[in-house]
Amino acid sequence: MFGMTPWRLPNAHPHWQRKVMTSYIDFERLESIDPIEFRSVKPYPFHNTKGLLTQSGFQSLLDNMPDIEIFEHKFGAERRAGQKPHDRYSLEYTPETPVPTPWKDFIGELCSDRYRNKIAELLDAKSIEFRFHWHYTPNGCSVSPHTDARREHGSHLFYFNSEDDWDPSWGGDTLVLDDGGRLDYNSAPPLEAFDGEIACESLGNYSSIMLRNDHAWHAVREINCPEDKMRRIFIVVVNPDNLFWKVRDKVIGKSIQRF
Repeated sequence: MFGMTPWRLPNAHPHWQRKVMTSYIDFERLESIDPIEFRSVKPYPFHNTKGLLTQSGFQSLLDNMPDIEIFEHKFGAERRAGQKPHDRYSLEYTPETPVPTPWKDFIGELCSDRYRNKIAELLDAKSIEFRFHWHYTPNGCSVSPHTDARREHGSHLFYFNSEDDWDPSWGGDTLVLDDGGRLDYNSAPPLEAFDGEIACESLGNYSSIMLRNDHAWHAVREINCPEDKMRRIFIVVVNPDNLFWKVRDKVIGKSIQRF
């Protein structure tokens, strides 16, 4: 059975060329997602489902979440077009980031051709690369309605709150918003401006794959949780493997590791 014996990632970054014993991604379940059906979903293509991680893999990651002490504090940052800040603790991944071994092994699977090829197929993209980061969101914070940057093909969001540590009444669901094709992506609409919303399941072993376009609005309502709890999410950002963006980042002094 896949992942139960030592294996090596095909054509992966040399950092990942080592033996791992645990399988994290349920590749058969991931590969069963039909790309035509995915891209026909309204109001824009997204897929919110349970079990794209194996249960043992999910539990191993949940039991070894990165320590908040190594996160950046990102509060009060200005956003495009006057959108409200997305206050949170944030951690951008590099191979040197001191996260527990299960996370390095999981990211190794994400860097495999098998995962990359399927995500590219779903998002109808050719050559892609990834960024990886974690967001921990405390009480009183929210994610205002927004679309992601135009440079992105989409993202894969993995949620890491379980029934044992999170009450659904505290919030935390990603809201897929329907603007009816009316709103300018370079604007700051309130939640009341949208025609409808779909709350993605986020408690337990759930994830959401989301295609980016100018009307792919999403948000998270204000979290109302105890002070010792946080909404925890890991995000695979899918970018084009494009020289233009790499040169632009270098010119503006933006340093982000991509895989």
